[in-house]
Amino acid sequence: MLQRIQIQNYAIIDALSIDFSQRLNIITGETGAGKSILMGALSLILGDRADSAALLQRDKKCVVEGIFALAGKKEVAAFFAEHDLDADEEVVIRREVAPSGKSRAFVNDTPVNLEQLRGLSSLLVDLHRQFDTLELGESDFQREVLDALASQGGVLEEYRGIYRQWQAASRELATLKEQQAQFNKELDYNKFLFDELNEVNLQENELEELDQELKILNNSEGIKTALSKVYYELKEGEQPLLQQLKTLQHSLQTYAAYHPELSALTERMSSVQIELQDIAGEVDRINEEVGYDPRRIEEINERLSAGYKLLKKHGAQTTGALLEIYRQLQHKLQDSFQVDAGIAAGEKEVARLLQEAQKKAAVLSKNRQAQTAPLQEKVNKLLKQVGMPNARLKVQVSPAALDPFGADAIDFLFDANKSERFEPIRKVASGGELSRLMLCIKSLVAESINLPTLIFDEIDTGISGEAARQVGIILKGLAKKRQVICITHQPQIAGKADAHYFVYKAVKGEAIQTNIRLLNQDERINAIAQMLSGEKPTAAALENAREMVLG
Repeated sequence: MLQRIQIQNYAIIDALSIDFSQRLNIITGETGAGKSILMGALSLILGDRADSAALLQRDKKCVVEGIFALAGKKEVAAFFAEHDLDADEEVVIRREVAPSGKSRAFVNDTPVNLEQLRGLSSLLVDLHRQFDTLELGESDFQREVLDALASQGGVLEEYRGIYRQWQAASRELATLKEQQAQFNKELDYNKFLFDELNEVNLQENELEELDQELKILNNSEGIKTALSKVYYELKEGEQPLLQQLKTLQHSLQTYAAYHPELSALTERMSSVQIELQDIAGEVDRINEEVGYDPRRIEEINERLSAGYKLLKKHGAQTTGALLEIYRQLQHKLQDSFQVDAGIAAGEKEVARLLQEAQKKAAVLSKNRQAQTAPLQEKVNKLLKQVGMPNARLKVQVSPAALDPFGADAIDFLFDANKSERFEPIRKVASGGELSRLMLCIKSLVAESINLPTLIFDEIDTGISGEAARQVGIILKGLAKKRQVICITHQPQIAGKADAHYFVYKAVKGEAIQTNIRLLNQDERINAIAQMLSGEKPTAAALENAREMVLG
């Protein structure tokens, strides 16, 4: 609900503040008094383009501020959460226009861009002006009307849950198919590489160990010669080192009792003797194991040749690196098989969810179709009451592809003159007629749709008398459920106001400025009488006005 609007330095408005009621707010005034200026100022906080030419004083900024009560609007709370704005029980929207023409917008003192401002204001205010692109011509609103009349919010929510699951499963399936296509491109080559590595069947560190073994085999003769010489010198020579060491140890042992350090030396010599004895045994063992084997050399060379080719092919340096490549190829091939299985399962799930969504969409369609005739009948009846006896609405629901709201293309078609040529409402450009059509429709669904503040600018164009009275009655009924603000020239409509505001021009110094004030009951009667018979109302006009206000 719009609680207050404050305007400073806009057009011929110096400064004014308007507090609105929760019900039907009527704004009247003579032509040219500034009613359209009020709408222009309001449009600034709704996200319209700013122009420095609208500034009253060119050296000061223009400020328009609207204060709204949220009254538990979930859509607004969701908007605040999505855009990381501070939520409160009140929303203060402020628009500032500098003398340079640059404008800034704020929501609860937090700067926002125009797109955010338009998004928020559309949740708070529904402004209908002549020749505007009306929400009435938008498919989302038309669908909301049918769904509200069919009371199928629960069915729609169930459908949307299934639809989201179907969309998510479809996206997942598409991703798997993309992976499959990529795997298929590489599958043959990866399988060839895998089979090649699998055939060679390398073991951990095998190439490094084979290389070492080959070096031993190729140098076996020299190794055996060296080992034999060492063994001979240690144990079998004319004077074996072990025997010499043993003899030397005995010669010192004889005098160990006479010198305190000789005993330690002999022990050390004994340890050396044991170590050399062990070395001799190791030399002999190794010598036995080493031998020249041309067949083994040939086997190793073949194995190494195959391994080195693979190292070069894969740009690897070690056996371990090749084995890691082998494992990676193995995973890729396994992933390919898993993707195939995932696609098969995914296709079944997508088909199941699609079938479920189609069933729910069919229920939605049936319920919407059931509301078309009653809606047409009720709206067309109301159109006659508001002075459009030849106008007719036709609601068309036709099959369409699944979307987040079902499988229907919904069009409100309009024929203003019984021409039998029904056209989409968005192509019809009669502002007054469309405003009244919107009023008729919204009055039927006001209890079912959480409408924002409704503002009608000159909804009474082209009507008077009984038609204007009927418009007033509909506005009054609508205002019992939603806040309504209406600018009008018709006394029959003004008489239905819960709060009646009068726009007038006043001379301040040498300037003419627009002002507005809330009328009391007597002032309302006088203002409506002037609307009926002129500046000096007759007694009959005053009596008629009194009946409109009090009756």
